[in-house]
Amino acid sequence: MPSLRVALCQIDTVVGDLQGNVGRVLAALERAEAGGADVAVLPELAITGYPPEDLLLKPRFVADNAEALEKLAARTGRVAVVVGFVEEAEGRLHNAAAVCCDGAVQGVYRKRLLPNYSVFDEERYFEPGEGSMPVFDIAGVRCGVSVCEDAWPAHGPVAELGRAGAEVILNLNASPYYAGRLREREAMLAARAREAGCPIAYVNSVGGQDELVFDGGSLLVDADGTVAARAAQFVEDVLVVELGARGPLAVPLGREEEIHRALVVGTRDYVEKNGFREVVVGLSGGIDSSLVACIAVDALGPERVHGVSMPSRFSSAGSLDDARALAGNLGIDHRVVPIEPAHAALLDMLAPSFEGREPDLTEENIQSRVRGVVLMALSNKFGWLVLTTGNKSELAVGYSTLYGDTAGGFAVIKDVLKTDVYALARRCPAIPPAVLTKPPSAELRPDQRDDQNLPPYEVLDPILAAYVEQDRTAAELEEAGFEPALVRRIVGLVDRAEYKRRQSPPGVRVSRKAFGKDRRMPITNGYR
Repeated sequence: MPSLRVALCQIDTVVGDLQGNVGRVLAALERAEAGGADVAVLPELAITGYPPEDLLLKPRFVADNAEALEKLAARTGRVAVVVGFVEEAEGRLHNAAAVCCDGAVQGVYRKRLLPNYSVFDEERYFEPGEGSMPVFDIAGVRCGVSVCEDAWPAHGPVAELGRAGAEVILNLNASPYYAGRLREREAMLAARAREAGCPIAYVNSVGGQDELVFDGGSLLVDADGTVAARAAQFVEDVLVVELGARGPLAVPLGREEEIHRALVVGTRDYVEKNGFREVVVGLSGGIDSSLVACIAVDALGPERVHGVSMPSRFSSAGSLDDARALAGNLGIDHRVVPIEPAHAALLDMLAPSFEGREPDLTEENIQSRVRGVVLMALSNKFGWLVLTTGNKSELAVGYSTLYGDTAGGFAVIKDVLKTDVYALARRCPAIPPAVLTKPPSAELRPDQRDDQNLPPYEVLDPILAAYVEQDRTAAELEEAGFEPALVRRIVGLVDRAEYKRRQSPPGVRVSRKAFGKDRRMPITNGYR
């Protein structure tokens, strides 16, 4: 086993903040140097942040990124730095990794495999690297370099690096989180290390970027596939490990803790990276808004979270009490803004137009839209970001009010099915017990309950998971044993609600397929 001390530097970059990202890399390099490292490995596209998307279409941005890399390289000394950046060569862009030391860029590797599925669309911007695989001498050790997707297929670039004589492979990543992703990576890396016949140092980004969350969990995997070191998930870290030795092994998080951490990090970074200081949540006394408030407090602290109860004529005393108790338990600002005056005024205004028609969903939605107006007014006045509270089950079937409860800046739990909402809420001691046990209700009409409009969530959610996340058709769901009439009804609701989702705010992705960057269905769609 060659002697090399590798620093796995998982950092939280900001897309487009070139100067700030260089500062973050240098801070990690300083820690690596203090830990006696020979090489510091940073995430994929750490200079630009990931994914830079259409910033890459701006020639000045690409040039500024190259200049930022040169400034970083000039600051290096004995300890090598392997860092992701955008390389322009002969008018073509490459997702690349630079090997820097002794004040200069010593070599460049260009990513071979460009993912163009799920949330990725790298073929829109980059050209793949070609030619022989470079191997770099770092502290007397032959080091192969690869970038993210290069490591996933068998018999791919990582195996080629092994054949080229690499004694260790340094793999730079910006691998977005979804539940269970860490275990998938470990299994993949174990197979690639055995295939290449050498250790792999896998470094992942950490932090939130719009809908995406990067969970860190950087790894050193020995040539036999054994995990020799594992960094913690969802936190920045610089982990220095010597090849052939055992390093710290952070314990992988359980599924619910993973999801909770992802929601917290995604919310925190969306708020802070976009320049907001405080947030506001409409507190209905229900489980969704209670969970969102808890996540917001974990992300930002209670002093930066505001809760607003907005009772109407149909709001129950129990719900108001539950919202008040939750706010007290969390220690957040809580105010009550009754919407009945505005609700009544709008009904009076519309009465001549509605004459001769019975009250229906229209009147229910007016209440939700008044609440949206209240929250957006508070947002305008105080600069608070509105956190919406709709879950994935509701958004899937359109059980939401456009320009009402969908109005806001960030949808914290939009990728969390209702059954998972309950599981996560049970972990939050601040939520009053009654919230966990009472039947869910929008309280927009007397004695309303969700199960009057929808099947029980334990029945609904498996259908949604299969149709939305696994792309099964209605016919396939029926063949799998789901009740045909129910399948047709739910699939129809999902399809008809696409126009609503297209106008919804972004939110944290925690599943294999979320509404947004993942699932891009046409609104005008004749396929049934």
